[in-house]
Amino acid sequence: MKTLTLAIPSYNSAAYLHRCLDSMLPFDDDLEVVVVNDGSSDDTSAIAHRYAEAHPGVVRVVDKPNGGHGSAVNAGLDAATGRYFRVVDSDDWLSRDALTALLGVLRGQDRLDLVVTNFVYEKEGRERRHAMRYRSTLPVGREFGWDEVGRFRPDQGMLMHALTYRTAVLRHSGMRLPEHTFYVDNLYAFLPLPYVQRMYYLDVDLYRYHIGRADQSVNEAVMLKRLDQQLRVNRMMIAALPSAGTTSKALQRYQVHYLGLVCGVSSIMLIRAGGREHLQAKRDLWRDLRAAHAPAHRRLRRSSIGQLVNLPGRTGRTVSVLAYRVAQAVVGFN
Repeated sequence: MKTLTLAIPSYNSAAYLHRCLDSMLPFDDDLEVVVVNDGSSDDTSAIAHRYAEAHPGVVRVVDKPNGGHGSAVNAGLDAATGRYFRVVDSDDWLSRDALTALLGVLRGQDRLDLVVTNFVYEKEGRERRHAMRYRSTLPVGREFGWDEVGRFRPDQGMLMHALTYRTAVLRHSGMRLPEHTFYVDNLYAFLPLPYVQRMYYLDVDLYRYHIGRADQSVNEAVMLKRLDQQLRVNRMMIAALPSAGTTSKALQRYQVHYLGLVCGVSSIMLIRAGGREHLQAKRDLWRDLRAAHAPAHRRLRRSSIGQLVNLPGRTGRTVSVLAYRVAQAVVGFN
């Protein structure tokens, strides 16, 4: 059994798959790289197979019909033989020194359910980098449980890019991401958490998250076209949130916090869309959260994000969008 499987969901990734794979190859035999070609129409599959030929026993290729990012992650998890599992999107890459450090933590390990590392926003055309780190929130360099997790900043969450799960935890959770749906990385970072008990924070900048391409799913213009998928994922998270008292208080606190981040993004996008139907959809989203989880709704409505995205009237919506723009600038999205 390998120590770590890196799953690379890839759709028409010929322009940047080399960069992703070169950041993690060649490496030692503890590493497995599974490239999932999700029905690409370019040279993605041919590139992946050339790497598999050059790195036998390390790189494998799964060719499948197009099913979307979630489907590709599912296929990567099904194919994984590593004790631990991490997703690396094909337009992103890893720091080799940090990857070496991660493997050092994972080798011979079977207690840890989740290892958290930092990720860095790599904004196209910008030299300044913004890193998401957790030094003030998580104990550094040792095993810990949910009761030792501190409070996250309003803009801070453990996104998919930060997470290396024990493969058995993901499989035991029963997580299957929906097909032909964007923004499922939020489900990946949310659904398995009740099955996580033992964690470790390795304070290294491992993941390089490339942003700034016009066709990326996180581009605002693209998100406005896919609001239905953002809302679908948001509602799946509401449905999956454990009821208060069924998990530890610390885990419940974090999952409500993360759900609030996603509700905030959905709300801002609906405000940006601007139509009456969009504003009604925002009201419906918060109403449905209250109906499903009244305590979580109460807490989130009182939070800074909840208050900001629910300011009344046209002036309130203008303030909400301005605050969103400031937050974008801070992390380099603009």
